[in-house]
Amino acid sequence: MIAGIASGPEDREHVRLVPVDASFAMDAPALARMIADDIAAGKWPCFVCATLGTTGTLGFDSIVNIAAARGGAWLHIDAAHAGSACVCPEFRWMLEGVEHADSFCFNPHKWLLTNFDCDCFWVRDKRGLIDALSITPEYLRNTASDSGAVTDFRDLQVPLGRRFRALKLWFVLRHYGVEGLRAQIREHVRLAGFLEDLVRADARFELIGERRLNLVCFRLRGEGPAADERNKRLLDAVNASGRAFITHTVVEVGGVRKYVIRAAIGATRTQERHVRALWELVQQCAAAL
Repeated sequence: MIAGIASGPEDREHVRLVPVDASFAMDAPALARMIADDIAAGKWPCFVCATLGTTGTLGFDSIVNIAAARGGAWLHIDAAHAGSACVCPEFRWMLEGVEHADSFCFNPHKWLLTNFDCDCFWVRDKRGLIDALSITPEYLRNTASDSGAVTDFRDLQVPLGRRFRALKLWFVLRHYGVEGLRAQIREHVRLAGFLEDLVRADARFELIGERRLNLVCFRLRGEGPAADERNKRLLDAVNASGRAFITHTVVEVGGVRKYVIRAAIGATRTQERHVRALWELVQQCAAAL
């Protein structure tokens, strides 16, 4: 909408939603067909957004397959939440094909112990951004900028002003070090696996999707609107207790839309006892429905 491409948030003529597969990853063959159809219709596909760790289910797109299907479009990778896990070598599997990207971003404030807000953004060729966003009225001209000796970050974003977000990230890196950050990420992933095992052990519940990092998606078993309403009441009861806070999403599973509960483990001081207490609370609330 800011770029003038979409007329509004529901514009599906100029911004197209690509179908996903059973693992909630972008369907690359479908993307290729949609791009071919658009070109045949006289349109110009200019931008493809791949996601590493979708918000709803923490699904991971195949960058290799999307890069092969995108034609000549700009390929952006949104790793807002999950990108922080790449501080650990064992989680860098998600980056396969990243060399094909034109831009990449992730948010340290989501899972790298940094206060809101902080985004790390990389672009292969910043000239495109500068050409689109740079303004140089006389009062902003100076020798350092004109010579290229400095990077004017105002030319890489919409507003002219820019906060010094990098400073707080620098302090986090200095305080924890790479091993401290890795330990935090690894513990959260372990705790998510612990919660996954607890869910799996209770026959009343089902897991939705594959858990790879720190997000566990689950629901009370059942089909149809009545089951969705029951899961909504469960989530509301847990949150109303004031002892824990979980969120939800709605996903399509086997052609059926389902209300799904999400438990994300990423707080700095979360311990195993907190995860166990959460699950006990969920069980108690479920029994009371």
